[in-house]
Amino acid sequence: MRYGRRHMRRLCVFCGSSTGARPAYADATRTVAAELVRRRIGLVYGGGGIGLMGILADAVLAAGGDVVGVIPRPLATKEIAHAGCTELRVVDSMHERKATMASLADGFLALPGGLGTFEEMLEMLTWTQLGVHAKPVGALDVGGYWTGLRRLLTDGVEAGFVHRDHADTLLIDDDPARLLDRLAAWRAPERPRLWLRPEET
Repeated sequence: MRYGRRHMRRLCVFCGSSTGARPAYADATRTVAAELVRRRIGLVYGGGGIGLMGILADAVLAAGGDVVGVIPRPLATKEIAHAGCTELRVVDSMHERKATMASLADGFLALPGGLGTFEEMLEMLTWTQLGVHAKPVGALDVGGYWTGLRRLLTDGVEAGFVHRDHADTLLIDDDPARLLDRLAAWRAPERPRLWLRPEET
């Protein structure tokens, strides 16, 4: 894997629509928000005003940062959509939501979250493997939250279903500032060919 410094204008953050069972999850979310604003990196996220999503957007906005929310029309209700985003894009489907967030961001970071967070992060990893994009993907390991994912990736490598360099594409760290540094420094490994074009995903 090659490294060099990239300019990150916006980072897409995936996280839960609930706050989870531990206060540490919300604390880490606020720390990420503060780091984004300090580095002048705009936030792209799922557009929600609840759970860690809401905490993240509120913290970035309160510190004077830029927030772009992307939310599917069926979820864009007053109870779920964040009313204070710098820009709120309402799209027609979950697939369009992910594609739009990916097009707006220079990298991806997953905080603790549920099935949607898992799916979004793993799809971005798959897009890296397929050559659809060359953007870094990271996960903030709050209180060991991503330990199971580390184990799953290791199991996949040992079983022969996941290439080691594909597993290593995911940057996992327990320190927000260090993880953002690693995301900025990451460069995609050389790929022999483009497997899919973006419109084919």
